[in-house]
Amino acid sequence: MILDKIQGENDIRNLSPEELEPLAQEIRDFLIEKISRTGGHLASNLGVVELTMALHLAFHLPEDKLIWDVGHQSYTHKLLTGRRNGFENLRSYGGMSGFPKRKESDCDAFDTGHSSTSVSAGLGYVAARDIQGEKYSVVSVIGDGSMTGGMAYEALNNAARLKSNFIIVLNDNNMSISKNVGGMSNYLNGLRTAEAYIDLKKGVEDTLKKIPWHGEKIVSRIRKTKSGIKQLIVPGMLFENMGLTYLGPVDGHDIKALYKTFREAKRVDCAVLVHVMTKKGKGYAPAEENPSGFHGTGPFDIATGKPKEASETDSYTDVFSKVICDIAGKDEKVVAITAAMADGTGLSRFEKYFPKRFFDVGIAEGHAVTFAAGLAAGGMKPVVAVYSSFLQRAYDQIIHDVCLQNLPVTLAVDRAGLVGSDGETHQGIFDLSYLGSIPNMTVMSPKNRWEMADMIRFAADYPGPIAVRYPRGAAYEGMREFRAPIVYGKSEVLYRESGIAIVFVGHMSALAQEVRRELKVMGYPCTLVNARFVKPLDEELAEQLTKDHSLLVTIEENVLTGGFGSQVQELISREGYEMHVCGIGIPDEYVEHGNVNVLRQETGLEKSAVVKRVVEEYRKSCGAAQ
Repeated sequence: MILDKIQGENDIRNLSPEELEPLAQEIRDFLIEKISRTGGHLASNLGVVELTMALHLAFHLPEDKLIWDVGHQSYTHKLLTGRRNGFENLRSYGGMSGFPKRKESDCDAFDTGHSSTSVSAGLGYVAARDIQGEKYSVVSVIGDGSMTGGMAYEALNNAARLKSNFIIVLNDNNMSISKNVGGMSNYLNGLRTAEAYIDLKKGVEDTLKKIPWHGEKIVSRIRKTKSGIKQLIVPGMLFENMGLTYLGPVDGHDIKALYKTFREAKRVDCAVLVHVMTKKGKGYAPAEENPSGFHGTGPFDIATGKPKEASETDSYTDVFSKVICDIAGKDEKVVAITAAMADGTGLSRFEKYFPKRFFDVGIAEGHAVTFAAGLAAGGMKPVVAVYSSFLQRAYDQIIHDVCLQNLPVTLAVDRAGLVGSDGETHQGIFDLSYLGSIPNMTVMSPKNRWEMADMIRFAADYPGPIAVRYPRGAAYEGMREFRAPIVYGKSEVLYRESGIAIVFVGHMSALAQEVRRELKVMGYPCTLVNARFVKPLDEELAEQLTKDHSLLVTIEENVLTGGFGSQVQELISREGYEMHVCGIGIPDEYVEHGNVNVLRQETGLEKSAVVKRVVEEYRKSCGAAQ
């Protein structure tokens, strides 16, 4: 196998031209086989095999800096930098990350996981290089989906002033995760299909070259001018008018053409954008036909492309999807908004039934929230469905545009808590802390699938800002016997005893119930409370618990700093209550990739660790009370 010759960075440069195309096929076969067993990002990686190979041929790593926007398409890059064995434990705890990681390899120039950041990071590298008088190349690879994010344009605007080389590769596959939307997508579609422009450009060049003695010089000079042939034929070229040199479009699966273009780009003394056209999922029919389905996939059968482990239980996302459609069918003011994640957030169903009330704003979470604020101010009932880690990108908009005006915007916060294999950049472990700090915001979290449905209905009618926070995966079907009506700001007492009180948040319900059972077996009385509302706190219940409990335990899948437990501790201290508080949650650190159950063990969020901690703290509290 040619792939056996790749043991480290730059080994691809020792291959013959005849070996490159077979290597591309070997890489695709390798990725399909490995990801079918481990799960991971498949379609995006299959689409950039030749592009990655050309980059590694044209640049020398790690001296040159290669930055992947988002980074889920970096698997071929990892293969070409000697990490082939790492694919055995891809995205497993302690194994290789599915994203670039500086601590993993010097060839990973920048940690990424969220979109639209690579141009800004690359521009920073360029400034550092120039200040220090160094000579390396900087390449930022950004997908057309990420170009719907405003941060990319802030960076492009800044890059236009450069007087030194900076290469921006626009990987254009007409996809983000879902199909691209908006003006930029339409603009790039025009460039992709501008065959008349391409043919005319070639015709002009060929004609000029035929001029005796001077033809080649004329073409060369025109190419070097700002108002080159493409400017004459396509006036108003967006990137050129921004001050960037534009090269392309280039076939993203033609290694020779890509290599030649990158070599040309290295000679430009300013920011240059190379427009590369690729096909997401290339080389594997199921991924080509359904690139969204193979964006992030679990283990699958290679022959059919079907998942090996299909869940028959509705996820929390499924419950949200069904309930919000039911609500919208009865209330024409309900509208739904996604930031390029219609499938992942369950809003594809809403789009199907209510297309005029569905809005996909592209990868632009901040815009999504302010857009929702405008809808709310205009009399509508907007619901923004977004992953917890991506909602972080709209923090200012939540404060300034929604909560300051106390507007009725519902945030459906999906993938909250530990999400597993995508790692640090995707764990939803900060939302309770940042949402809980904002005036006028209400935060809820359901204990099971039935309470999830009730909370979505409650939120849809709530007259102010409200967030419903729920995890990835199957909706919990335990505790069905407990379904008291939701009353604003009130918790739900499931078992009332004395001594120890456990108050859990949302999907920590199963763990809290297991801990209570174990404590009962050990002879400890235990009250169990479903917080329901993280904000506002149920202060009345807290006061009642202080009368016959010496220990109050909070359990949340959120960082402890500023989280639910922290707020409860502050309340008990402020009011001067005589009760010890023990907060159990995520330590003040980032949580790496791995199976969620393994991560819970590592962070102390599993039964035996919690029971041990509770018993220790209860004994301390009893001693303090005496």
